[in-house]
Amino acid sequence: MPLVSLIVTRYAETRYRLEATMVETAERMKAMRERRRARGLRELRLVVPDARSKAVRRRVAKQVAGLDQSRESEAIRWLESVSEFDVP
Repeated sequence: MPLVSLIVTRYAETRYRLEATMVETAERMKAMRERRRARGLRELRLVVPDARSKAVRRRVAKQVAGLDQSRESEAIRWLESVSEFDVP
């Protein structure tokens, strides 16, 4: 019986140590966000399509093939006309 008790005790200790570690990590992240907010910054997370995926590349290629070239050229001309980088 002492052996079983020892195993359960070790499990409980390990579990509580993991919970403490997670709490410490969460507190560090909270402190980091607060420091950033004090500097006028805000964390932003983006989820984007994975360009390494063949399915995503096929979907993008299909969408690009369906674009109207004249409308795209017009949009590019407009962007260039308002771009501050094109001004000499």
